Amino acid sequence: MSFNDDVIIDVKNISKFFEIYEKPSHRLWQMLYRGRKQFYRPFWALKDISFKVRRGECVGIVGKNGAGKSTLLQIVTGTLSPSSGSVRINGRVAALLELGSGFNPEFTGRENVYLNASILGLSEKEIEKRYNDIVSFADIGDFIDQPVKSYSSGMTVRLAFAVVAHVDADVLIVDEALSVGDAFFTQKCMRFLRNFMETKTVLFVSHDTAAVKNLCNHAILLEKGSIKLTGTPKEVTEKYLEDIYESVQGESTLTLQEEVDIPEKLCPEELDFCDMRRDFINHSPLRNDIEIFHFSNVGAAFGKGGAVIKNVFLTDFQDKPMSWIIGGEIVKLKIICSAHKELFSPIVGFIVKDRLGQTLFGDNTYISCKEKPLTVERGKIFIAEFIFRMPILLTGNYSITVAIAEGTQSEHIQHEWRHDALMFQSHSTSCTTGLIGIPMKNITLKNI
Repeated sequence: MSFNDDVIIDVKNISKFFEIYEKPSHRLWQMLYRGRKQFYRPFWALKDISFKVRRGECVGIVGKNGAGKSTLLQIVTGTLSPSSGSVRINGRVAALLELGSGFNPEFTGRENVYLNASILGLSEKEIEKRYNDIVSFADIGDFIDQPVKSYSSGMTVRLAFAVVAHVDADVLIVDEALSVGDAFFTQKCMRFLRNFMETKTVLFVSHDTAAVKNLCNHAILLEKGSIKLTGTPKEVTEKYLEDIYESVQGESTLTLQEEVDIPEKLCPEELDFCDMRRDFINHSPLRNDIEIFHFSNVGAAFGKGGAVIKNVFLTDFQDKPMSWIIGGEIVKLKIICSAHKELFSPIVGFIVKDRLGQTLFGDNTYISCKEKPLTVERGKIFIAEFIFRMPILLTGNYSITVAIAEGTQSEHIQHEWRHDALMFQSHSTSCTTGLIGIPMKNITLKNI
């Protein structure tokens, strides 16, 4: 089979077997018996893994601890051999697999730059040419001439990432490295990765589902050494979230509920300020028109089922249901819930996400009801209401994820978590930068 130039990584039927010995002496006995008797417990870290990654793609790999993520990456990078299967890579690979990987703690940062870069295939002359750029990217100051053993975890990651970013790799593999850096450096790394992905390939392993959705084109969910799901980052991270929930609180018991319409009349709230440009914007093509769709209970959901979501809708400040709103307007988000058991201190919340599944904003009832928690009898209907000014949205599709829990913010039982309960679409916008825009109370420009 010829290797397609567009396919940068071709993983085919990879499996990895480890021999687990209960006692050190059992390893010796195994050698003496030469396989005639087994003194180890077999453990398959990976089982029949296959996937392809093409040029310009960023593939996210997620999974719980022990799922086989690190073993897979070590095989892809060549630091570990598979028990069966094959890996073919078209180009140079640079990997950041673990904190300080490849660094000698006794060497200075400068010495480790030369050591690591040479391991990754650069000549001494090439390293010297790029050394100042590497040091500038790492931004660790005079510590560059100090032993790496004196570095903080963040400084180590800075230097390691700076090296792999300047070796002209075709494939970059990152395993949780960005989780220990500060916010400024993380943003710098994300900008680098986006530019890198324009022509090259990234394998990205992280427990940060927001980073996976923000950065990756595709995603893979590993479970107990096997591929459980491949798909869009949104699909895969949602399933990953569900799996984490089930591992903590048990298997989801939710069943689909029928949509109901429950009228509710509440007093209008006092309006806050309006954008000073509202009249102009609303009479121009820049007006942020947002179409609201009906509540859906057919999306992905999980939970114990002690309470369920019956309806979700938006109203104006006079409690009139809305099918079309304008960005910058005051809206009420109402979440109608039904108790299937007696509830003590229920928490209802929502998250607004963009089409990639990135969280834009959200909130829940916990803090507001903390001092006087609500008790709901079995079979009763209860409602959560959130009043806010809808931000100005970029054109595109959006969704609202809603959830009901019971307990506290940190310790609770998840009764229902429903993805994409309410969908809406922004048709036009005055928002030119960022993910969302907010109404401006006043904007001035004057001489002084």
